[in-house]
Amino acid sequence: MVAKNEDLHGSAPDKCETALLLIDVINDLDFPEADQMLADARAMATNIRRLKQRARKAGVPVIYVNDNFGKWQSDRHRTVGHCSSGKVRGRELVRLLKPAKDDYFVLKPKHSGFFSTTLETLLRYLESKTLILTGIA
Repeated sequence: MVAKNEDLHGSAPDKCETALLLIDVINDLDFPEADQMLADARAMATNIRRLKQRARKAGVPVIYVNDNFGKWQSDRHRTVGHCSSGKVRGRELVRLLKPAKDDYFVLKPKHSGFFSTTLETLLRYLESKTLILTGIA
């Protein structure tokens, strides 16, 4: 049974042995090799979306672990807004995988989701021991 505290976290679970980590799926795909991976990334994004839906249905918390793209004053809303706007190459994928209101979102300054982030603290709080990892970039 997944424990929830409606007062503090809406419908996000307070404790769950398993967590789903979506790594760098909110991405503007602004790098030279992005065109080569875009077609495959669309199919992957559809599968990741299905996995996310199954996790949410099972009460497994969804944690976005995302690059801050060197924008140190950024946050969840700015990152998603930028990556899903205008002519940004990754906008279609971001719209498919946009975080829900009660999904967790951890910004990372470099390649690792654990180095200099709150991810480890969050996983300890959730008591998550099993991690399901997926991502695009």
